[in-house]
Amino acid sequence: MGRKRSQNRIVLEHLQVIDAGAKGKAIAKAEDGRVVFINNAVPGDIVTVQTTKKRKAYFEATAIQIHKASDKRVTAVCEHFGTCGGCKWQHMGYEHQLFYKQKEIENNLNRIGKVALPQITPILGSKEHYFYRNKMEFSFSDSKWLTLEQIKGDTIIADKNALGFHIPGMWDKILNLNKCHLQKDPSNAIRDFVKQTAEKLEIPFFNTRNQTGILRTLMLRTSSTGELMVLLQLFAEDKEKREALLDATYKEFPEITSLQYVINGKGNDTIYDQEVICYKGRDHIFEQMEGLKFKINAKSFYQTNSAQAFELYKITRDFANLSGSELVFDLYTGTGTIAQFVASKAKKVIGVESVPDAITAAKQNAKLNGITNCEFYVGDMKQVFNQDFIAKHGVADVVITDPPRDGMHKDVLEQLILLGAQKIVYVSCNSATQARDLALLDDHYKVTKVQPVDMFPQTHHVENVVLLEKK
Repeated sequence: MGRKRSQNRIVLEHLQVIDAGAKGKAIAKAEDGRVVFINNAVPGDIVTVQTTKKRKAYFEATAIQIHKASDKRVTAVCEHFGTCGGCKWQHMGYEHQLFYKQKEIENNLNRIGKVALPQITPILGSKEHYFYRNKMEFSFSDSKWLTLEQIKGDTIIADKNALGFHIPGMWDKILNLNKCHLQKDPSNAIRDFVKQTAEKLEIPFFNTRNQTGILRTLMLRTSSTGELMVLLQLFAEDKEKREALLDATYKEFPEITSLQYVINGKGNDTIYDQEVICYKGRDHIFEQMEGLKFKINAKSFYQTNSAQAFELYKITRDFANLSGSELVFDLYTGTGTIAQFVASKAKKVIGVESVPDAITAAKQNAKLNGITNCEFYVGDMKQVFNQDFIAKHGVADVVITDPPRDGMHKDVLEQLILLGAQKIVYVSCNSATQARDLALLDDHYKVTKVQPVDMFPQTHHVENVVLLEKK
């Protein structure tokens, strides 16, 4: 193992990759003991790397030569792997992905949480390793990202338009996609058709840096019921060309259930404060789970892996182990999917969520499903979930909580302790913040079950469900 300098960056030679760490990075050690986080290696590889960032305690680096390939390494199926930031682990066998996800859960709960733990149940893998996402968002650009080969090549790049994903860490650079392996057909066909038709119609693609052009984003949503939503976001209106593009898309793909558009002249792409206009079909699609129907509109949150969401919700319900007599609080309820999924086993479920549109959808879905024992309230969790709330609704027997990546606010944790429910089922997409919260609950609750669930194959992301029971 050695070191030399190249173009003001350090080259570290013949590193043994020993582990996988946070954000999908592989881990090695430099001669001086510093950790090296490598963005394109697999545990077991022996590599030479070039550093991209130097800090007192660590380096960040890219492997520039693989001297010995790990037995965990596989050939990535996607031509865009390594450039696109979507699937960081396509070069690692799926069984090994699951191993490192489980290890991350265990490390976070032990090192950050430092609480007594039961035997952690083996991670539940996804049956589908590709084409599992029900929602994809693609960005338009009039100056697509060029690879080093394209830049160095003699060929003149005539088509500079792109419809695809942001290059990691580059907010204004878009990689044009030929085929994505994350969403089932007709996702790729629709994306390609929209791009080609827009070019024929000479509709300008967006330039994020200059805030010029018309076409901004394309969102595709599918459902397990076979329904399909297409949402086109435009920076400015050109009625004639917009209608021509939408009409052509609908004609080419008559299976589209919902064809919508947004005119968004803001500086960012978020549509939650924008008017979504239904052009063809209805303004929603339906998702179905165990006989329940969920109405999904353009702004709705719904777990992006439908099949694994079903498994996640079943685990949540099993951990709650309801008999039919319990009052359940469902904190961070979103569109009320978990609340309604457990409702048949509970006496009453109270859902709380900060997004008004989500609560509107939750109420509509409960009515659609004929569920009468669910109530939903909107507001900031740390303000709504207080002593007055408990005085009004009663002391919950079970609390289900599924907070965002940042975990629960300390005021919410304090209120949970005051509430004193017999059980808390904590669903998390970030086991580090989950572990922090478990530590704060440790004087009052004991962790009795832990079940990791892989919702996102080919990525480092992992969900975790924990059952806490009152001491």
